[in-house]
Parts: sequence; structure tokens; C-alpha cells
Amino acid sequence: MWSSEIPTSEITPKSLYLNRRRFLTALSGLAAVRAAFGAKLTGLVKSPYSTSEPQTPFNDVTHYNNFYEFGTEKTQPAELAKNFRTQPWKVSVEGEVTNKRVYSLDEILKLAPLEERIYRHRCVEGWSIVVPWVGFPLNVLLRQAQPLAKARFVAFESYYDTRQMPQGRYAGIPLPYIEGLRLDEAMHPLTILAVGMYGETLPNQDGAPIRLVVPWKYGFKSIKSIVKIRLVSEQPATTWNIANAHEYGFYSNVNPEVDHPRWSQATERRLGEFFKRKTLMFNGYGKEVAPLYAGMDLRKYY
Repeated sequence: MWSSEIPTSEITPKSLYLNRRRFLTALSGLAAVRAAFGAKLTGLVKSPYSTSEPQTPFNDVTHYNNFYEFGTEKTQPAELAKNFRTQPWKVSVEGEVTNKRVYSLDEILKLAPLEERIYRHRCVEGWSIVVPWVGFPLNVLLRQAQPLAKARFVAFESYYDTRQMPQGRYAGIPLPYIEGLRLDEAMHPLTILAVGMYGETLPNQDGAPIRLVVPWKYGFKSIKSIVKIRLVSEQPATTWNIANAHEYGFYSNVNPEVDHPRWSQATERRLGEFFKRKTLMFNGYGKEVAPLYAGMDLRKYY
């Protein structure tokens, strides 16, 4: 018999509801100043996946960026992305799924509680950072889409508009930026969609308003400013694999034993530090992700 009473277990706690409302209001109301200041976030869930290592200073992370749509020099994105318009924002989820849908950013943010996750990151160029991201597991969105049996990979696409990103003409890589993961990589709980960092909404130069974060892979795999997520049966093309497959493989797992053709990957320099440190296999997340690659030749599948 139908009952009008909702079980207590299904009622959203008032504190979580209010925190989400405050976040959505901040996200829409302060979009114009996000690049300079960001909107403060509160009530975040602390993730057990976080590292206890010291965080890289906010100014370093937000003023030393790879975002070729806003220039190829590390300092250009912070300056040239200031007026990037990120509202309204839509993300299309399509391909080999039951539920194809175009989400507004607000709809995506209602899918799961926001977590703060402090992750290590390693750039293929040899520098590294530790960042407290705000987001939730990508698998939440993918389960909502209900992948079909033939879906084996996930392809991502960034926003690209030459009117807002005129420097993209000189990037030297094909745009819009595209990336991809194997489906089991995308479903792994370490893989997140980030909407904030350092307790604030994402600065434009760091991938506002929503980006991918895959901490055991080199940084270019964590695609910024996502507008399309497509589930596919075959391994998708990726921007850097198209530009130079010899130097940038599809998997791009952090591996100190497989050097980039132009430099060693055995050591790295953390932004803000002088001395180099040893690079960790899978960026230190081997316990969590090594089983994904059991039996694979990681020199061949780099």
C-alpha cells in the first residue's frame, strides 16, 4: 500500500541542503569574479583519499598553468582567462549509454555531495603540485548515464571558442582539446570531476567551471572546462596523442621507469621547492590503481 511518509533515511539533511544551496548561489552569482577571487565553499566532506603532504601554495597553482587555449606560456592563462564566460554551462553525456542527456552545471552539482580531496599531481614536463580539489567521483555521473555493454572507453571534450580564446590559434595542437580514459579508469573512485580547489570555485585558468582530475596520470590527462562526455566502444583519439604519439601515449600513467623521449621521468620538482624528489610509480597511488594494469606491458602501453 502506498504511503505518503518518506523514510528518514531518504531525507536530505538540512545542513547538506543549505550548503548545496549556498554553493549554487555562489557559483552563479560570482562567476564574473571567479578568476580573480573565487567563491568560498563551505560544508565540504573530507575525503579519506587525501594525502597528508603539504599543499602547494594557491598562487603557484593558479599562476603556473598549462591551458593552451589561453596561451602556451605558463603565466598567460592567469591573465588571458580572466574574462572567460563560464555561465551558463552545459555538459552533454552521450554515446553508448541508456540515458543520453545534456546537463546544466547546477544539475550535475545535485548528483552527489561535494568532497575535498588533496591529491598529488605530476606534470609530464617534470614539475609536481599538491592540490586540495573540490568535487565528486566521475562514476556518479557515469552510473546516472547507464553505460551499455559495448561501452569500453570514455571520451572527453573541452570548450573552445576562438572569440574567447584567440590564443588557441597559436597553440600548435588541434582544438578543441580532447582526452580519454578506459571505462574502468573512469569508474575508479580516485577519478573525480572537480568544480573547486582550495575551498573556492575553480579559477578560470585552472579549468572552470568543471574539469577532470586523474591523480595517477600525467597532468595533461586531466582535461579542463569539459562540455562533452561520450562513452564509446573503441579507444578514442586524444589531443596529445594526435599531435605527437611518440611522446604522449594514451595511458600516460606516471612511471619513473619510462622516460619521455626528451627528458627523464625519474625525478620531479615540486612547485615552490628547490630540490628534486623521486617520482613515485602511479604518482604514489599504486596501491589503489595498479590492479587496473595487471599483466600489461607499461613500456608498450605508456
